[in-house]
Amino acid sequence: MKLNLFIAWRLLWAKKRAMGMSLAGIVCGVAFFVLTQAQTSGFEDFFIRTIWQTRGPLRVQDKYQASVTEMVARSSDGKGSFAIPLREGRQYVPGVHEPERVIEAVWNFDAVTGVSGVLSGNVTATSGFRSETAEVMGVKMSDHVTVSGVADQIRYGDITTFDEDPQSAVIGSILAERLNLDIGSELLLKNAGQSRRYEVVAIFETGVRDYDKSWVYIQQREARQLLNKMDGLTYLQVNLRDNDKAPQIAEQMKHALWHDVDSWQESERVWLEVFRALRVSSGITMSIIILIAGLGMFNTLAIIVMERQRDIAILRSMGYRRSDVAQIFLLQGALVCAVGTVLGWIFAAVLTYGVENLPIRIRGIFATDHFVVKWDPMHYVLAGVVTVIIVLGASYIPARKAARIEPGDIIRGTSA
Repeated sequence: MKLNLFIAWRLLWAKKRAMGMSLAGIVCGVAFFVLTQAQTSGFEDFFIRTIWQTRGPLRVQDKYQASVTEMVARSSDGKGSFAIPLREGRQYVPGVHEPERVIEAVWNFDAVTGVSGVLSGNVTATSGFRSETAEVMGVKMSDHVTVSGVADQIRYGDITTFDEDPQSAVIGSILAERLNLDIGSELLLKNAGQSRRYEVVAIFETGVRDYDKSWVYIQQREARQLLNKMDGLTYLQVNLRDNDKAPQIAEQMKHALWHDVDSWQESERVWLEVFRALRVSSGITMSIIILIAGLGMFNTLAIIVMERQRDIAILRSMGYRRSDVAQIFLLQGALVCAVGTVLGWIFAAVLTYGVENLPIRIRGIFATDHFVVKWDPMHYVLAGVVTVIIVLGASYIPARKAARIEPGDIIRGTSA
């Protein structure tokens, strides 16, 4: 094995320029593969955290109306029966009625770590001579901070006294800018003849434009007066121990609560599919770089086989088996693969660190002031696996051709 490795190294060194180009391609391919996966995964994770901190992992909302929801059918052998759910026949009553009873039932689930009732409705927000359409969010802030990231999203002001001051309001950053509001400013909210004045005590920024330009938090009892909704809630926002299990818990809650329960995976399915498609497409694109480098190495190894036919014949005459010759050429590919992968990993770490510290301002579906990356060992493992498959695959054909060379054919000059 050591002798085969030495011969493989000498053959590689004889074509060091060509192999150097292939090695550079592998290093760049591995590095950019890891970098693109780190970026797309990083932005996806950041988007998911933003969703958790704004709309929450679960929402308990519209109640099922007491109507036919399933049909009992008998099995084919006549020995049993089973229920067939009839989702199409369901009718919904908007909102959460008897919220105290529903909240108590939600807390019976071990996976739940927080519940907040929200009463929302559209109003007109006015300051001075400016008016904007807004959405009031009536909450008990001590509950809402357990199911959202509102405490970390505050940019100016303080929400510690929100529950004690009925005239306090917390508004989104874009809405505050449009209405020219600051901490301590007066805000007038109007709805269907009702109008009430509040003092801005804090300004938040979620990074989600639709929320930052419309949401206004006020106390729940104030929202009832303003919206003229004396009972019920619009929805319950629920936090979980493991947010990834939200779809399974949502299904359990639907049957237990007789309310529609919406998981974050269901509500944000489109964006999750977009991020998944970006990861796959970037992985394919970067794999092409590695593939091109592998083709270059295939060409170099093929030339070595052609140029070294007499040397291979001598090795065979000395007792080398076909497997030994094939091993020599496979070892050349393995050497380039190993060195290229390790150097690619190092280059990827350097690039990822540099990109992570690049300033960039993004506002839209989330807010960030720098590139977001995810440091995941699986990205490096996946890049290594792709490289091994491509490079060793490119080495196999020349190795097989070299193993088929017969000493007698070379002596007679009749080799293929």
